[in-house]
Amino acid sequence: MPKIDALVKDFLAQKKIAVVGVSDNRETGCNLAYRKFKSAGYAVSAVNPRLSTFDDSPCYPDLKSIPEKPDAVFILANPKVTDQIVQQCVELGIKHIWMHCMMGTKPGLAASMTSVSSEAVKLCRDNGIAVIPGSCPNQFLKPDFGHAMMRVMFRAFGFQRISDNGATSRP
Repeated sequence: MPKIDALVKDFLAQKKIAVVGVSDNRETGCNLAYRKFKSAGYAVSAVNPRLSTFDDSPCYPDLKSIPEKPDAVFILANPKVTDQIVQQCVELGIKHIWMHCMMGTKPGLAASMTSVSSEAVKLCRDNGIAVIPGSCPNQFLKPDFGHAMMRVMFRAFGFQRISDNGATSRP
């Protein structure tokens, strides 16, 4: 099993997930992930400092504001936000993080469409946090046709392999 599959399985085994980057301006992959986690039975908390509610549920400004500490965090935001969120995860003892990237886990392919920060990945590794630096949970949680095809293509081209040192690479 490629390493990403094991990391995804471990991430999805968590029950309380915070989703960072939901939006009320437009429909996003983050909004879709929030809804997919929720429909799959997860306890989901939305995080965006500009919103007080999302989908008729509370939306929190940061991880520290969530009443019940999440087990895992999915981030679809600017890499600078990712750095801040990962620091909060370290402080809160959260051990599972997924950083979204439009183009799988191959660095540099989608510089303007990624939440992955190499500094945040290193901070995760240094603090024993299981991190998925790229890809998208929408490819794994009852994927629609488009996300299913992305998963097949990224796997075929090697964009969903993560090296042992935490860097993302193509085989």
